[in-house]
Amino acid sequence: MSEAEELLSTPAEWDLPPERHRHFKDVLMQQIDHDTAVTPRRSRFLRPAVLVPLASAALAGALLVTLSVDGRGPATGPAPSVTTAGASVTLNRIATAAMASDTVRVRDDQFVYVRTLVRENMGDFSGPVRLGALHTEERWTSQEPGPLRVTGWIKASGKDAIMPDQMLPIESPDSRPEGVDHPTYRWLASLPTDSDALLARLRKEARPVEGESRDQAVFSLIGDLIGGTIMPPANASAFYKAAAKLPGVREIPDAVDAAGRHGIAITLDDTGFATRDEWIFDKETLALLGSRFYVTDPDRGITTETLFGTTAVMQTAVVGGKGEVPARAAAR
Repeated sequence: MSEAEELLSTPAEWDLPPERHRHFKDVLMQQIDHDTAVTPRRSRFLRPAVLVPLASAALAGALLVTLSVDGRGPATGPAPSVTTAGASVTLNRIATAAMASDTVRVRDDQFVYVRTLVRENMGDFSGPVRLGALHTEERWTSQEPGPLRVTGWIKASGKDAIMPDQMLPIESPDSRPEGVDHPTYRWLASLPTDSDALLARLRKEARPVEGESRDQAVFSLIGDLIGGTIMPPANASAFYKAAAKLPGVREIPDAVDAAGRHGIAITLDDTGFATRDEWIFDKETLALLGSRFYVTDPDRGITTETLFGTTAVMQTAVVGGKGEVPARAAAR
């Protein structure tokens, strides 16, 4: 077994919530020689550091880089306008829209399917960021309460995808019951719908890594859950109201997801942390569009905040089993 194959087969690399998995895999894959027989490099929404502590992912500082939509990667530019007062108002508007959305019920024997477009760092582990080509990732999350070792499956396709067109298990070293590491519909529906009670619960559930504040860890955890699951409207609304209570949340009036769609972004400033993420919402419907991730790492020569990855949620649905693909939804 090659070093690359051995790294890919390590269960711990999948032992992450959905959004944080991308960043962890990025760091892992950048340590694999790009010339080995196995060509994958990384995957899922993290920041540079060392393996498992990386599991926290994504987000800090001021916004000095924007994504060029022509596929050439990050382009330096002036920092966009960022407002603090508007963030809570916008998050409460998003909460109201979420409460009014249709209820989609998910049974324990079903899977939540999420299809996303992704651009992510393909540069060397010790070098500058180099965004790869836009590609597709599909994820099937089991709703069985468990405990389970394999909580879902993931498949990537397109240029710069990891192990393209192969179904890979999302596996933990130990069996996991439903919860933060295995967020089923039933577990999400059991959470408090009062935003203060939910925020208190999330503060207990969040696991900050070195240098990360608990508020930042909570923000990341909320991003993990809203971006890769289906939950009752009242619970979705409570997540956004809880986010509105976090000190440091900010609104960015214009942000672009991986599909080139413009929206309003919500971020959280944690100046002691080297990474930062943004949640991007449609300006009219307030539906979640995708995410952007930024990093600052002087040891790698990244001295100003640089775009590290971007995603676009293209479809979320309920299916009967792993590998089952629903009819394509109309583009937003």
